[in-house]
Amino acid sequence: MAVSSVAEAQSKGTGRGGRAAQLAHTGLRHGWTTGACATAASTAAYTALLSGEFPDPVTITLPKGQTPSFALAVEEWSADRAGAMAGVVKDAGDDPDVTHGALVRATVRALPAGSGVVFKAGPGVGTVTRPGLPLEVGEPAINPVPRQMMREHLTAVATRHGAVAADVEVEISVDHGEEIARSTWNPRLGILGGLSILGTTGIVVPYSCSAWIDSIRRGVDVARAAGRRHVAGCTGSTSEKVAVALHHLPEDALLDMGDFAGAVLKYIRRHPVDRLTICGGFAKLSKLAAGHLDLHSARSQVDKGFLAELARAGGAGEELAGAVAEANTGLAALRLCEAAGVPLGDLVAATARDEALAVLRGAPVAVDVICIDRAGMVVGRTAPRGPGTP
Repeated sequence: MAVSSVAEAQSKGTGRGGRAAQLAHTGLRHGWTTGACATAASTAAYTALLSGEFPDPVTITLPKGQTPSFALAVEEWSADRAGAMAGVVKDAGDDPDVTHGALVRATVRALPAGSGVVFKAGPGVGTVTRPGLPLEVGEPAINPVPRQMMREHLTAVATRHGAVAADVEVEISVDHGEEIARSTWNPRLGILGGLSILGTTGIVVPYSCSAWIDSIRRGVDVARAAGRRHVAGCTGSTSEKVAVALHHLPEDALLDMGDFAGAVLKYIRRHPVDRLTICGGFAKLSKLAAGHLDLHSARSQVDKGFLAELARAGGAGEELAGAVAEANTGLAALRLCEAAGVPLGDLVAATARDEALAVLRGAPVAVDVICIDRAGMVVGRTAPRGPGTP
Protein backbone atom coordinates (compact mmCIF):
# COMPACT_ATOMS: atom_id res chain seq x y z
CA MET A 1 0.00 0.00 0.00
CA ALA A 2 1.40 3.36 -0.99
CA VAL A 3 -0.28 5.25 1.89
CA SER A 4 -0.43 3.64 5.29
CA SER A 5 -3.66 5.17 6.59
CA VAL A 6 -6.62 7.38 5.82
CA ALA A 7 -5.22 10.04 8.15
CA GLU A 8 -1.95 10.04 6.20
CA ALA A 9 -3.87 10.39 2.96
CA GLN A 10 -5.77 13.36 4.34
CA SER A 11 -2.54 15.07 5.39
CA LYS A 12 -1.03 14.26 2.00
CA GLY A 13 -4.00 15.98 0.34
CA THR A 14 -4.62 15.76 -3.35
CA GLY A 15 -1.07 14.97 -4.31
CA ARG A 16 1.18 16.80 -6.78
CA GLY A 17 0.45 20.53 -6.61
CA GLY A 18 -3.11 19.91 -5.42
CA ARG A 19 -3.69 22.31 -2.57
CA ALA A 20 -1.83 25.30 -3.95
CA ALA A 21 -3.88 25.15 -7.12
CA GLN A 22 -7.11 25.30 -5.13
CA LEU A 23 -6.63 28.70 -3.52
CA ALA A 24 -9.39 30.98 -4.70
CA HIS A 25 -9.36 34.76 -4.56
CA THR A 26 -11.49 34.45 -1.42
CA GLY A 27 -8.75 32.51 0.35
CA LEU A 28 -11.03 29.46 0.60
CA ARG A 29 -9.88 26.13 -0.79
CA HIS A 30 -11.91 24.37 -3.43
CA GLY A 31 -12.47 20.66 -2.95
CA TRP A 32 -13.38 17.61 -5.01
CA THR A 33 -16.75 15.95 -5.50
CA THR A 34 -17.48 12.31 -4.73
CA GLY A 35 -17.71 11.83 -8.49
CA ALA A 36 -14.14 13.09 -8.97
CA CYS A 37 -12.92 10.86 -6.14
CA ALA A 38 -14.70 7.81 -7.60
CA THR A 39 -13.17 8.57 -11.01
CA ALA A 40 -9.68 8.78 -9.52
CA ALA A 41 -10.15 5.59 -7.51
CA SER A 42 -11.57 3.60 -10.43
CA THR A 43 -8.83 4.85 -12.76
CA ALA A 44 -6.17 3.71 -10.30
CA ALA A 45 -7.82 0.34 -9.75
CA TYR A 46 -8.23 -0.40 -13.47
CA THR A 47 -4.67 0.71 -14.18
CA ALA A 48 -3.48 -1.75 -11.55
CA LEU A 49 -5.65 -4.49 -13.03
CA LEU A 50 -4.02 -4.04 -16.45
CA SER A 51 -0.47 -3.12 -15.44
CA GLY A 52 0.06 -4.75 -12.08
CA GLU A 53 0.87 -1.41 -10.40
CA PHE A 54 -1.33 1.16 -8.64
CA PRO A 55 -0.50 4.70 -9.78
CA ASP A 56 -0.06 6.97 -6.75
CA PRO A 57 -0.92 9.77 -7.07
CA VAL A 58 -3.45 9.27 -9.84
CA THR A 59 -4.26 12.18 -12.15
CA ILE A 60 -7.64 12.69 -13.83
CA THR A 61 -9.11 15.27 -16.18
CA LEU A 62 -12.26 17.05 -15.03
CA PRO A 63 -15.08 18.15 -17.40
CA LYS A 64 -13.68 21.71 -17.64
CA GLY A 65 -10.11 20.57 -18.25
CA GLN A 66 -8.53 20.75 -14.78
CA THR A 67 -6.12 17.90 -13.99
CA PRO A 68 -5.99 17.30 -10.23
CA SER A 69 -3.97 14.49 -8.69
CA PHE A 70 -5.24 12.28 -5.88
CA ALA A 71 -3.28 10.28 -3.34
CA LEU A 72 -4.45 6.74 -2.71
CA ALA A 73 -5.53 5.99 0.85
CA VAL A 74 -5.97 2.25 0.27
CA GLU A 75 -5.16 -0.26 -2.46
CA GLU A 76 -5.87 -3.97 -2.55
CA TRP A 77 -5.97 -6.97 -4.87
CA SER A 78 -8.70 -9.59 -4.81
CA ALA A 79 -7.54 -13.07 -3.79
CA ASP A 80 -7.47 -14.27 -7.41
CA ARG A 81 -6.09 -10.93 -8.68
CA ALA A 82 -9.10 -10.69 -11.02
CA GLY A 83 -10.12 -7.49 -9.29
CA ALA A 84 -8.39 -4.45 -7.82
CA MET A 85 -9.58 -1.86 -5.29
CA ALA A 86 -8.30 1.66 -4.73
CA GLY A 87 -9.62 4.31 -2.36
CA VAL A 88 -9.41 8.11 -2.18
CA VAL A 89 -10.28 10.31 0.80
CA LYS A 90 -12.66 13.08 -0.21
CA ASP A 91 -11.30 16.55 0.47
CA ALA A 92 -14.13 19.08 0.28
CA GLY A 93 -11.74 21.99 0.78
CA ASP A 94 -13.25 24.65 3.00
CA ASP A 95 -16.84 23.71 2.20
CA PRO A 96 -18.92 22.38 5.14
CA ASP A 97 -19.66 19.16 3.26
CA VAL A 98 -20.95 16.15 5.20
CA THR A 99 -18.88 13.85 3.00
CA HIS A 100 -15.59 15.63 3.76
CA GLY A 101 -13.08 13.02 4.89
CA ALA A 102 -15.11 10.08 3.59
CA LEU A 103 -13.18 7.22 1.99
CA VAL A 104 -14.47 6.59 -1.54
CA ARG A 105 -13.48 3.14 -2.85
CA ALA A 106 -13.65 1.70 -6.35
CA THR A 107 -13.34 -2.03 -7.00
CA VAL A 108 -12.82 -2.92 -10.65
CA ARG A 109 -13.34 -6.47 -11.95
CA ALA A 110 -12.89 -7.78 -15.49
CA LEU A 111 -16.02 -8.77 -17.44
CA PRO A 112 -16.41 -10.70 -20.71
CA ALA A 113 -15.67 -8.82 -23.93
CA GLY A 114 -18.54 -6.62 -25.05
CA SER A 115 -19.88 -6.01 -21.53
CA GLY A 116 -18.83 -2.37 -21.40
CA VAL A 117 -18.61 -0.52 -18.10
CA VAL A 118 -21.17 -1.79 -15.57
CA PHE A 119 -21.75 0.16 -12.35
CA LYS A 120 -22.58 -1.42 -9.01
CA ALA A 121 -23.44 0.10 -5.64
CA GLY A 122 -21.14 -1.17 -2.94
CA PRO A 123 -21.53 -0.61 0.82
CA GLY A 124 -22.39 3.02 1.60
CA VAL A 125 -23.68 3.91 -1.88
CA GLY A 126 -27.43 4.16 -2.31
CA THR A 127 -29.83 2.58 -4.76
CA VAL A 128 -32.61 4.49 -6.56
CA THR A 129 -36.07 3.29 -5.47
CA ARG A 130 -38.34 6.07 -6.80
CA PRO A 131 -38.87 7.55 -10.26
CA GLY A 132 -38.07 11.18 -11.00
CA LEU A 133 -34.30 11.08 -10.61
CA PRO A 134 -31.88 11.10 -13.58
CA LEU A 135 -31.38 7.35 -13.02
CA GLU A 136 -33.73 4.42 -13.43
CA VAL A 137 -35.25 2.69 -10.41
CA GLY A 138 -32.91 -0.05 -9.24
CA GLU A 139 -29.77 1.69 -10.46
CA PRO A 140 -26.89 2.55 -8.14
CA ALA A 141 -26.98 6.23 -7.13
CA ILE A 142 -24.01 7.18 -9.28
CA ASN A 143 -25.07 10.27 -11.21
CA PRO A 144 -24.73 10.62 -15.00
CA VAL A 145 -21.70 12.95 -15.09
CA PRO A 146 -19.59 10.81 -12.71
CA ARG A 147 -20.57 7.75 -14.77
CA GLN A 148 -19.43 9.49 -17.95
CA MET A 149 -16.18 10.61 -16.32
CA MET A 150 -15.43 7.06 -15.21
CA ARG A 151 -16.28 5.56 -18.61
CA GLU A 152 -13.98 8.03 -20.36
CA HIS A 153 -11.08 7.45 -17.99
CA LEU A 154 -11.44 3.68 -18.01
CA THR A 155 -11.59 3.68 -21.80
CA ALA A 156 -8.39 5.74 -21.89
CA VAL A 157 -6.71 3.29 -19.49
CA ALA A 158 -7.78 0.37 -21.71
CA THR A 159 -6.39 2.10 -24.81
CA ARG A 160 -3.05 2.84 -23.13
CA HIS A 161 -2.64 -0.82 -22.22
CA GLY A 162 -3.66 -2.29 -25.56
CA ALA A 163 -7.17 -3.43 -24.66
CA VAL A 164 -9.93 -3.15 -27.25
CA ALA A 165 -12.40 -1.66 -24.77
CA ALA A 166 -13.03 -1.28 -21.04
CA ASP A 167 -15.19 -4.30 -20.17
CA VAL A 168 -15.39 -4.06 -16.40
CA GLU A 169 -17.66 -3.95 -13.39
CA VAL A 170 -17.03 -0.86 -11.27
CA GLU A 171 -18.28 -1.11 -7.69
CA ILE A 172 -18.23 2.19 -5.83
CA SER A 173 -18.49 2.20 -2.05
CA VAL A 174 -18.13 4.82 0.68
CA ASP A 175 -17.02 3.90 4.18
CA HIS A 176 -19.82 4.77 6.65
CA GLY A 177 -21.83 6.09 3.72
CA GLU A 178 -25.15 4.73 4.95
CA GLU A 179 -24.71 6.59 8.23
CA ILE A 180 -23.60 9.81 6.51
CA ALA A 181 -26.58 9.61 4.14
CA ARG A 182 -28.99 10.07 7.05
CA SER A 183 -27.82 13.71 7.11
CA THR A 184 -28.75 14.16 3.45
CA TRP A 185 -31.93 14.26 1.38
CA ASN A 186 -31.34 10.75 0.06
CA PRO A 187 -33.91 8.88 2.20
CA ARG A 188 -36.61 11.38 1.24
CA LEU A 189 -35.68 11.15 -2.43
CA GLY A 190 -35.96 7.38 -2.31
CA ILE A 191 -32.22 6.75 -2.50
CA LEU A 192 -31.73 4.01 0.06
CA GLY A 193 -28.67 2.35 1.51
CA GLY A 194 -26.18 5.18 1.31
CA LEU A 195 -24.87 8.25 -0.45
CA SER A 196 -25.09 9.44 -4.04
CA ILE A 197 -21.96 9.85 -6.13
CA LEU A 198 -22.36 13.42 -7.34
CA GLY A 199 -20.75 16.23 -9.27
CA THR A 200 -21.06 17.95 -12.62
CA THR A 201 -17.69 19.75 -12.65
CA GLY A 202 -15.72 17.59 -10.22
CA ILE A 203 -15.02 20.65 -8.07
CA VAL A 204 -16.65 21.67 -4.78
CA VAL A 205 -16.84 25.47 -4.54
CA PRO A 206 -16.80 26.51 -0.86
CA TYR A 207 -20.18 27.65 0.42
CA SER A 208 -21.80 27.40 -3.00
CA CYS A 209 -24.15 24.83 -1.43
CA SER A 210 -24.45 23.20 -4.83
CA ALA A 211 -25.34 19.81 -3.33
CA TRP A 212 -28.23 21.37 -1.36
CA ILE A 213 -29.54 23.18 -4.42
CA ASP A 214 -29.23 20.01 -6.49
CA SER A 215 -31.22 18.17 -3.82
CA ILE A 216 -33.98 20.79 -4.06
CA ARG A 217 -34.18 20.19 -7.80
CA ARG A 218 -34.25 16.42 -7.39
CA GLY A 219 -36.95 16.84 -4.73
CA VAL A 220 -39.13 18.68 -7.25
CA ASP A 221 -38.45 15.98 -9.85
CA VAL A 222 -39.40 13.17 -7.45
CA ALA A 223 -42.59 14.98 -6.37
CA ARG A 224 -43.65 15.52 -9.98
CA ALA A 225 -42.88 11.91 -10.91
CA ALA A 226 -45.02 10.78 -7.97
CA GLY A 227 -47.91 12.87 -9.30
CA ARG A 228 -47.80 15.46 -6.50
CA ARG A 229 -49.67 18.59 -7.52
CA HIS A 230 -48.91 20.50 -4.31
CA VAL A 231 -45.42 20.87 -2.79
CA ALA A 232 -44.08 22.89 0.11
CA GLY A 233 -40.75 24.69 0.33
CA CYS A 234 -39.85 24.94 4.01
CA THR A 235 -37.00 26.75 5.73
CA GLY A 236 -36.55 24.13 8.46
CA SER A 237 -38.03 21.21 10.38
CA THR A 238 -40.47 23.35 12.40
CA SER A 239 -41.94 24.99 9.30
CA GLU A 240 -42.11 21.58 7.65
CA LYS A 241 -44.25 20.25 10.51
CA VAL A 242 -46.56 23.26 10.18
CA ALA A 243 -46.96 22.73 6.42
CA VAL A 244 -47.78 19.05 6.96
CA ALA A 245 -50.29 19.85 9.70
CA LEU A 246 -52.08 22.46 7.59
CA HIS A 247 -51.97 20.75 4.20
CA HIS A 248 -51.54 17.03 5.00
CA LEU A 249 -48.71 16.71 2.50
CA PRO A 250 -46.79 13.45 2.10
CA GLU A 251 -43.05 13.35 2.67
CA ASP A 252 -42.15 13.36 -1.01
CA ALA A 253 -44.01 16.67 -1.46
CA LEU A 254 -41.76 18.45 1.07
CA LEU A 255 -38.77 20.47 -0.16
CA ASP A 256 -36.04 21.31 2.36
CA MET A 257 -35.67 24.81 0.99
CA GLY A 258 -33.46 26.17 3.79
CA ASP A 259 -32.28 29.61 2.72
CA PHE A 260 -32.58 28.91 -0.99
CA ALA A 261 -35.97 30.37 -1.90
CA GLY A 262 -34.61 31.39 -5.28
CA ALA A 263 -33.50 27.85 -6.09
CA VAL A 264 -37.01 26.52 -5.41
CA LEU A 265 -38.77 29.23 -7.38
CA LYS A 266 -36.47 29.19 -10.40
CA TYR A 267 -36.63 25.41 -10.75
CA ILE A 268 -40.41 25.28 -10.31
CA ARG A 269 -40.69 28.04 -12.91
CA ARG A 270 -39.18 25.58 -15.40
CA HIS A 271 -40.85 22.48 -13.91
CA PRO A 272 -44.24 23.67 -12.64
CA VAL A 273 -46.55 22.11 -10.08
CA ASP A 274 -50.11 23.27 -9.52
CA ARG A 275 -49.45 24.73 -6.09
CA LEU A 276 -46.44 25.80 -4.03
CA THR A 277 -46.64 26.56 -0.33
CA ILE A 278 -43.72 28.52 1.11
CA CYS A 279 -43.48 28.12 4.87
CA GLY A 280 -40.84 29.61 7.13
CA GLY A 281 -39.89 31.88 9.97
CA PHE A 282 -41.29 35.40 9.91
CA ALA A 283 -37.86 37.06 9.77
CA LYS A 284 -36.62 34.88 6.90
CA LEU A 285 -39.76 35.38 4.86
CA SER A 286 -39.62 39.13 5.46
CA LYS A 287 -36.36 38.97 3.46
CA LEU A 288 -38.18 37.23 0.61
CA ALA A 289 -40.88 39.90 0.83
CA ALA A 290 -38.13 42.53 0.47
CA GLY A 291 -36.89 40.84 -2.71
CA HIS A 292 -34.07 38.62 -1.42
CA LEU A 293 -33.89 35.10 -2.85
CA ASP A 294 -31.05 33.93 -0.58
CA LEU A 295 -32.30 34.10 2.99
CA HIS A 296 -29.04 33.29 4.78
CA SER A 297 -28.07 35.80 7.47
CA ALA A 298 -24.62 36.25 5.91
CA ARG A 299 -26.13 37.31 2.58
CA SER A 300 -29.31 39.18 3.46
CA GLN A 301 -30.59 41.04 6.51
CA VAL A 302 -34.02 41.80 7.91
CA ASP A 303 -34.90 45.29 6.71
CA LYS A 304 -36.85 46.88 9.56
CA GLY A 305 -37.36 50.04 7.54
CA PHE A 306 -39.15 47.89 4.98
CA LEU A 307 -41.23 46.32 7.78
CA ALA A 308 -42.13 49.82 8.97
CA GLU A 309 -43.43 50.65 5.49
CA LEU A 310 -45.55 47.49 5.47
CA ALA A 311 -46.85 48.36 8.91
CA ARG A 312 -47.88 51.82 7.67
CA ALA A 313 -49.70 50.16 4.77
CA GLY A 314 -51.52 48.04 7.34
CA GLY A 315 -52.71 51.03 9.33
CA ALA A 316 -49.85 51.73 11.74
CA GLY A 317 -49.37 55.30 12.82
CA GLU A 318 -46.02 57.05 12.72
CA GLU A 319 -45.19 56.25 16.32
CA LEU A 320 -45.68 52.52 15.80
CA ALA A 321 -43.92 52.60 12.42
CA GLY A 322 -40.97 54.33 14.05
CA ALA A 323 -40.86 51.71 16.78
CA VAL A 324 -40.90 48.95 14.17
CA ALA A 325 -38.01 50.60 12.32
CA GLU A 326 -36.00 50.74 15.56
CA ALA A 327 -36.90 47.24 16.81
CA ASN A 328 -34.01 44.94 17.70
CA THR A 329 -35.29 42.05 15.61
CA GLY A 330 -37.91 41.25 13.04
CA LEU A 331 -39.82 39.21 15.60
CA ALA A 332 -39.81 42.16 18.01
CA ALA A 333 -41.31 44.31 15.23
CA LEU A 334 -43.98 41.67 14.68
CA ARG A 335 -44.91 41.63 18.36
CA LEU A 336 -45.26 45.42 18.42
CA CYS A 337 -47.69 45.26 15.52
CA GLU A 338 -49.64 42.34 16.97
CA ALA A 339 -50.17 44.30 20.17
CA ALA A 340 -51.52 47.21 18.14
CA GLY A 341 -53.76 45.06 15.93
CA VAL A 342 -51.68 45.66 12.78
CA PRO A 343 -51.45 42.41 10.73
CA LEU A 344 -47.75 42.65 9.90
CA GLY A 345 -47.45 38.86 9.62
CA ASP A 346 -50.16 38.68 6.98
CA LEU A 347 -48.66 41.65 5.15
CA VAL A 348 -45.23 40.02 5.02
CA ALA A 349 -46.79 36.76 3.82
CA ALA A 350 -48.74 38.52 1.08
CA THR A 351 -45.74 40.53 -0.09
CA ALA A 352 -43.53 37.43 -0.06
CA ARG A 353 -46.15 35.66 -2.17
CA ASP A 354 -46.10 38.52 -4.68
CA GLU A 355 -42.29 38.37 -4.87
CA ALA A 356 -42.47 34.61 -5.43
CA LEU A 357 -44.99 35.06 -8.23
CA ALA A 358 -42.72 37.66 -9.83
CA VAL A 359 -39.86 35.14 -9.89
CA LEU A 360 -42.20 32.49 -11.34
CA ARG A 361 -42.90 34.87 -14.28
CA GLY A 362 -46.34 33.60 -15.10
CA ALA A 363 -45.62 29.88 -14.66
CA PRO A 364 -48.89 28.02 -13.96
CA VAL A 365 -48.27 27.76 -10.21
CA ALA A 366 -50.50 29.03 -7.40
CA VAL A 367 -48.48 30.22 -4.39
CA ASP A 368 -49.42 30.62 -0.75
CA VAL A 369 -47.14 31.67 2.11
CA ILE A 370 -47.17 30.78 5.81
CA CYS A 371 -45.07 32.73 8.33
CA ILE A 372 -44.37 31.18 11.73
CA ASP A 373 -42.64 32.28 14.92
CA ARG A 374 -39.92 30.33 16.71
CA ALA A 375 -42.47 28.24 18.56
CA GLY A 376 -44.07 27.13 15.30
CA MET A 377 -47.19 29.27 15.69
CA VAL A 378 -48.64 30.73 12.50
CA VAL A 379 -48.24 34.52 12.59
CA GLY A 380 -49.06 35.30 8.96
CA ARG A 381 -50.74 33.51 6.10
CA THR A 382 -52.14 34.04 2.62
CA ALA A 383 -54.59 32.32 0.35
CA PRO A 384 -53.07 30.79 -2.80
CA ARG A 385 -52.68 33.07 -5.80
CA GLY A 386 -51.43 32.36 -9.29
CA PRO A 387 -51.89 33.45 -12.89
CA GLY A 388 -55.51 34.40 -13.39
CA THR A 389 -56.26 34.50 -9.64
CA PRO A 390 -57.60 37.88 -8.49
